[in-house]
Amino acid sequence: MKSIYFAAGCFWGAGHFFSGVDGVAAVTTGFANGNTLNPSYKEVYTDTTGFAETVKVEYNPSLVSLKELTELFFTIIDPLSVNRQGEDEGTRYRTGVYYTSDEELPIIKAVFDDVESRLGRPLAVELCPLRNFYSAEEYHQHYLDKNPGGYCHIPLKTFRYLRLYQDLKNLLGDESDLIARMANTAALIHERMHFWWTGFYLVRGEQLVLGPFQGPVACTRIAFGRGVCGAAWKERRTVVVPDVEQFPGHIACSAASRSEIVVPLLTDGTVTAVLDIDSTEVGTFDDIDALWLEKIAERLF
Repeated sequence: MKSIYFAAGCFWGAGHFFSGVDGVAAVTTGFANGNTLNPSYKEVYTDTTGFAETVKVEYNPSLVSLKELTELFFTIIDPLSVNRQGEDEGTRYRTGVYYTSDEELPIIKAVFDDVESRLGRPLAVELCPLRNFYSAEEYHQHYLDKNPGGYCHIPLKTFRYLRLYQDLKNLLGDESDLIARMANTAALIHERMHFWWTGFYLVRGEQLVLGPFQGPVACTRIAFGRGVCGAAWKERRTVVVPDVEQFPGHIACSAASRSEIVVPLLTDGTVTAVLDIDSTEVGTFDDIDALWLEKIAERLF
């Protein structure tokens, strides 16, 4: 068993999140890298001790890797925010990853570099050795299990996506056929997230051709650059549309669709398909959906 320490804002939500990761054996909420001995929650809350609210994550490396844990860490934080996560503000809510072995640093640093490259800005996330860690009082341990309606700065759908992401890994297994993988991916997303339409379009020449999907009858072919799907293909990026009626050139496969998200699937930098999801409600999709659906798209190859 190995351990890694994540400061991800309020440790109630962070602890609950990592407790739901397959391969994690134990999570302890506490305080890391401060300047006093054995601080209390009330002392840390004053922002005078130098500690950050932190979770100690004990994990089985044969079931979940340090790389994947670090990637998951970045799904629950705003990596550009300084001393603030959600509505929580103060140096105790700064973000960071604290390691205990020099061998861990290059693995963690590679994830940091990838996130920074995608964002195009320096990260406001500490990456340094663990100097000290003290467990928080017992009532802070597994707080959201004890208080299901308690405060959590992490959006609830993040927890749903985490379970979906992990179950999809088990569902796909070692199946090599891409169409089979797409079919079960569309089905699981549709079942778990209750979206109106979930499916794939595959690149065939200068058109997208309908692939495996869940939902009502859809457009069979979409030209390059046309509609939301064609735009995501052309721009090679995820496109989130809060209101399809406001999107120039929107292709109305159904009047019931009101908002949409399209994620391109890339192979060696080339778009080979797109994941298209529609909702009957305006404003369904946001950056959280984009982040997790991009992770799911990466899992298909």
